[in-house]
Amino acid sequence: MAKTTDNKSNQLILDEEEAATAASIHGSRKRGGWITFPFITAAILAIQVGSSGWSANLTVFLIGQFNFMSITAAQVGNIVSGTSSFLPIFGAILADSFFGNFSVIAVSSLFSLMGLILFMFTVTVPSLRPQKCAANATGSSAGTCETASTLQIAVLYTSLTLSALGLGGSRFTVATVGADQFEKPKDQECFFNWHFFNFYVGLMIGVVGIVYIQDNIGWDWGVGICLAVNILGLITFLAGKRYYRQVKTQGNPYKSLARVVVATFLKRNVRISSASETFYHGFSDGLSMKSLSSPTFSFRFLNRAALKVDGDTNEDGSVAKEWRLCTVQQVEDFKTVIRIIPLWFSSFFLSTPIGIQSSLAVLQALRMDRHVGTHNFKIPAGSFLVFTLVATAISLTIIDRFLVPTYQKFIRRPLTPLQRIGVGHVLTVISMAASAIVERKRLSIVWSDGLTSSTTAVTMSAFWLVIPLVLVGVGEAFHFPGQVALYYQEFPVSLHSTSTAMISLLVAVGFYLSTAMIDLVQRITGWLPNNINQGRVDSMFWLLVVIGVINFGYFIVCSLLYKYQNVNDQNSTKVDDKPRQGQN
Repeated sequence: MAKTTDNKSNQLILDEEEAATAASIHGSRKRGGWITFPFITAAILAIQVGSSGWSANLTVFLIGQFNFMSITAAQVGNIVSGTSSFLPIFGAILADSFFGNFSVIAVSSLFSLMGLILFMFTVTVPSLRPQKCAANATGSSAGTCETASTLQIAVLYTSLTLSALGLGGSRFTVATVGADQFEKPKDQECFFNWHFFNFYVGLMIGVVGIVYIQDNIGWDWGVGICLAVNILGLITFLAGKRYYRQVKTQGNPYKSLARVVVATFLKRNVRISSASETFYHGFSDGLSMKSLSSPTFSFRFLNRAALKVDGDTNEDGSVAKEWRLCTVQQVEDFKTVIRIIPLWFSSFFLSTPIGIQSSLAVLQALRMDRHVGTHNFKIPAGSFLVFTLVATAISLTIIDRFLVPTYQKFIRRPLTPLQRIGVGHVLTVISMAASAIVERKRLSIVWSDGLTSSTTAVTMSAFWLVIPLVLVGVGEAFHFPGQVALYYQEFPVSLHSTSTAMISLLVAVGFYLSTAMIDLVQRITGWLPNNINQGRVDSMFWLLVVIGVINFGYFIVCSLLYKYQNVNDQNSTKVDDKPRQGQN
């Protein structure tokens, strides 16, 4: 009886220790789950509506309100877009290493509010804007234009900088907070589907609704709505704090990765052993920590970082030389990052064609018939990109509520993240081919009717562009959530914020690569002149098809070689949900 009581007591102590350890990683067990979804959804919608409302129409604002030249305004817009896409990776570093996701989002949202308040002053206070261009004799605005003063430019750029900083620190970090509320990969993937649905719905509201208000009612109303939406979103997000499961930071994970590299180099001449006892598994309160029995065989040379040699540890088992010894878990975390990088690279040439297609589709629409019904109403060329957003939002709902459950019912296996990304690759390539066919049809009308003028539009309906734009939108519904789910599931738990921010980095790189590729093609071919009626935009799209097919082949090879590290069953709890050991 005494032994039984002791065993029960020991088991109770162990259970309490495990619960305490889990709580240190995920917070209270009573927190998290779908109860947090409304709060996080409101934050996502607010961020997208508020940010897209001012950024989508920024070029028009700079030209019309600050007398910028068109090219200069476009360059400023590109810099702001690129910066806001690069900055999430730095927000993720701060969240993973020092402050946690909640704090980074809260502070970033305050930056956004300060930026929008300054922008509101710029819009509403006449002295913070230059006088509008004086009309010439013909009544156009091509007359004398006043240059913005140093103070006006300083206020404008400060507002844009603060807004970009706020957007960079919150847009994708919110996705990490949302995914952290769930333990099962199935629930996490479902959340990412709805995250991107809200992401695109918010983008549509901003691009269509708020831009319309700015152009037709007034910039003060448009920016005022962006400010109000951001305030409401921040209040709602903060109100849900008591329900959130908050993952506590475990030190600087990038330092741990760097230690693996340094330790491997310092022990480059040490012979690798296969015996488990020769590797370091961690140390806490004088007790050896649980970890993998020994490192995996892949990237075997990195195992030297966890190999114990004389002088690496103290008598009590703690690390004596921090940069010469890592835990087995730290080595395996580093290997996980290395394994996934080739797949990440394949997405560069997935986002680049999408950026090019978006730019060229607007130029195509300008040279096509955009009338709807009566000839009194003409759709703006830039508004055709909304069809991509609509297609993505609708497809995300269909995929989550119908396609994925049906696939699992008949195939008896869940649709994996890599399979979703692969479908996105295929649809993107098909979309580029469809764009080439539509442009070839448009050019045939140009050639037959002799419409070589730079301002002449063909009689062909611009709604033909909807086909490729919808295809690329459906593709985005597959590959963007698939990529976020893959990175989040496979990356070490200490790098979860970084994993979701990698999508933003892909968008940024794709944005700049698309600009560079268009410039390169302009330099070496005659496909993309200023007057596309005299060019061969269809050849550009066929080039993107070729690049897409080659890139898809590279993706297939990487996928076949890749083995999931942290997910064994989509319906089970992730291995990574267990406490990570050896993080310093």
